[in-house]
Amino acid sequence: MFVRIRARWALFAATRQTLAQLIVFAVLNVGMTVLQLVLMPIMKALFGMTALVDVGFQALPIGSEYYIFDYAAGPLPDGGGGLAYFLAVQLTLAIAQVLNFFAQRNITFKSNSNPWVAAAWYTLAYVVISFGAAALQGLYKAPVYDLFISVWGLGATGEAIADMVTMLINALISCAVYFPIFKIIFPSTPAPVVVVAREHADA
Repeated sequence: MFVRIRARWALFAATRQTLAQLIVFAVLNVGMTVLQLVLMPIMKALFGMTALVDVGFQALPIGSEYYIFDYAAGPLPDGGGGLAYFLAVQLTLAIAQVLNFFAQRNITFKSNSNPWVAAAWYTLAYVVISFGAAALQGLYKAPVYDLFISVWGLGATGEAIADMVTMLINALISCAVYFPIFKIIFPSTPAPVVVVAREHADA
């Protein structure tokens, strides 16, 4: 049965390559999202035990009140989690993206391009997308945490749920943007066919 399924998938992937890649891409992204949901509370707890919670990190201002990276000093929801929250988020994302690079390149796209060139483009894309995601997070992070912690009165449970919601939103944004980029930076060039001419002995 497994052999039959594998054969059908191989045929599907050969005839519908982009759709097959999108399916594998989505499955791997679900796995990476689960990994982030596991890592984020751990990272947040570790950094939350440090004084970095009370060290504000607000960078790249837009206007006088809005920051692309907006992590005001103090615990959530009254504060922004400080430098501790920023580091927890970025370290979680970095670990997931390193694993995602190898998984998407080798499994989804089966790319045989130069890995260093691909890594350089991947890093550039990651930085640009991270800035965009951070800018959007500045719009929804505070309301989400306030809703679960204060409005609905869920306290620590609400904070954990808000962590998951913000991570899921970030993952969905990344998923929507990354696929077309990966199609470009992870090309797969078919191996050249070598034809060997056979020499026939004279009769």
